[in-house]
Amino acid sequence: MSSVFKEDLRRGLKERHIQLIALGGAIGVGLFYGSAGAIQMAGPLLLISYMVGGVAMFFMMRALGEVALAYPVSGSFSAYAHRFISPLFGYLTGWTYWFAWIVTCMAEITAVGVYTHFWWPDLPQWIPALVAVVCMSSINFLAVGLYGEFEFWFALIKVCTIVAMLVLGGAMILFGLGNGGIAIGISNLWTTGGGFFAKGFSGFTMSLVIVSFAYIGIELVGVTAGEAQNPDKSLPRAIDKIFWRILVFYVGALFVIMSLYPYDQIGTIGSPFVATFSKLGIPAAAGIINFVVLTAALSSCNSGIFSTGRMLYNLSQQGRAPAAFGKLNKRKLPINALVVSSLMMLVGVALNYLVPSEVFTYVTSIATSGTLFTWGIIVVVQMRYRRSLTSQEVAKLKYKMPFYPIANYMVLGFLVFVACAMAFDENNRIALYVAPVWVVLLLASYYGAGYHRKLERVESDDLAQSCSAEQEILSADVS
Repeated sequence: MSSVFKEDLRRGLKERHIQLIALGGAIGVGLFYGSAGAIQMAGPLLLISYMVGGVAMFFMMRALGEVALAYPVSGSFSAYAHRFISPLFGYLTGWTYWFAWIVTCMAEITAVGVYTHFWWPDLPQWIPALVAVVCMSSINFLAVGLYGEFEFWFALIKVCTIVAMLVLGGAMILFGLGNGGIAIGISNLWTTGGGFFAKGFSGFTMSLVIVSFAYIGIELVGVTAGEAQNPDKSLPRAIDKIFWRILVFYVGALFVIMSLYPYDQIGTIGSPFVATFSKLGIPAAAGIINFVVLTAALSSCNSGIFSTGRMLYNLSQQGRAPAAFGKLNKRKLPINALVVSSLMMLVGVALNYLVPSEVFTYVTSIATSGTLFTWGIIVVVQMRYRRSLTSQEVAKLKYKMPFYPIANYMVLGFLVFVACAMAFDENNRIALYVAPVWVVLLLASYYGAGYHRKLERVESDDLAQSCSAEQEILSADVS
């Protein structure tokens, strides 16, 4: 049986874990910390940016869900690209996704260092960054269920904060809560600074880059497939709710914020979340939101260690990474892969020591470019998978990609558009310099190591045995 779909990881993630991991992946630091900058860039048109990005993410996730339900493995993107495109693309996808998340975690631990300055302004930024790496790594070293529990509570903190902001902000808009009983209304959306379309198409275009970074992590549901107790039920439920979550949590929160405050003033009042709670007379508003953003950063770091470890494990299963990364400990965790990924994040700690003020901007743009590539591969994989099926097999699919293949081309067009937009922003342009260098390094290592002479062909009987084995593992763990 081919190693591409052969895994022995423990299925320790329950449905509530999967649901909250999906939700936590869709709600990141970008909403709490980066929303003020995004609003300044696009104005009220940012609502449309998030909706357009949300539609693209929904179809991308549906594409992932169609393949993931057929082959629920933890290194999903790499394994699927290996099987349905080519071993070379499996290699490129796996290592690029690993690199993107390593860089994302560097951004998140940098954020942790910045946020702790709220309480300890004289504390060197690299110290809390190091503590974050050690703590989140320790969680991942213990058990997959513990990772799920932490993500569950991290996500719950974010959800409760946004719900509170929506409810209280809605009361301010409709009933004048905190405004002397005078309803604020929503006229700020079109009466401020030139109106709803004041920033024009250029503002909309550049905001899509920020929107894309905010959505990094939404694909984590696919990585959890190999360790979900009941993927046939939990994955579709989590994916189907993504679009509505985006509407409620992103679009809803931004709608409230820009209704309460003129968008051209939001950049001068600090975090719009802090301003909203402060207006209600909550003295600890700044501390509360700072804590929430801190947990959001830790959540992303936690997820990054989880996903990078699983990706290295699957690459090893494919024979595209050292065999040591495929070793499992007694808890069925890819311990060597997790250790290496955690050690790589120490580079982020070093950068926080050497260049604390520049590191966040650089690493976020690089992470975005790597993730755009991964999302594109997911969409292409589903197209290749669907083409490999007979009409009878398509009719029997448990979870179909809607509007195939038109939706696929729309998502690919969106991703290309965002990548082009990055070229026009000086802060994001560095990613377009790093990306070709990274690809050249991967190609050199692929051909230099002789992987091109060891191409694996996954035959139908191997896939049948693999699916049978997955079902046996699933049945045993559930029972």
